Amino acid sequence: MSDYILVEGDMVTFLPPFGAAIVTPLPGTLAGTGYPIGGKKAALEGDEADVQVPGCPYIAPPYVVPGTGTLKIEALDAKQLTEKTTYGGKKLILKGSNFKAVFEVQAPAAQPPPAGGAPDSTTKYSGGQGMFINTNLTVKGT
Repeated sequence: MSDYILVEGDMVTFLPPFGAAIVTPLPGTLAGTGYPIGGKKAALEGDEADVQVPGCPYIAPPYVVPGTGTLKIEALDAKQLTEKTTYGGKKLILKGSNFKAVFEVQAPAAQPPPAGGAPDSTTKYSGGQGMFINTNLTVKGT
């Protein structure tokens, strides 16, 4: 099965649920380190590790006074990497389905008064998902 190859600047979007946390996601962008496709570098396996979207508000009931954190790609789905096509020994990243995402807390959410404003003690929420929005609509990889 073939799918569109991602290129630098393609948008990374995250879904709001992250386990017990609900994140208000901001969009991110993907870097590319491969050969040019339509004037933009193709995204290679490992480029997804550089995606970081800081400043995203979140709550995690009963911590409903929002905190903030950073969204990251935890792992690509197996169908988001080429099986045959490579560049410099690395697989290319395909649009595919959803990837696994993680949310790392920078400023913890808190409980509202009169509960005392106790902060959320969780520093990382897993179980999130996200997807890519591709701009390359001509070149596919297998």
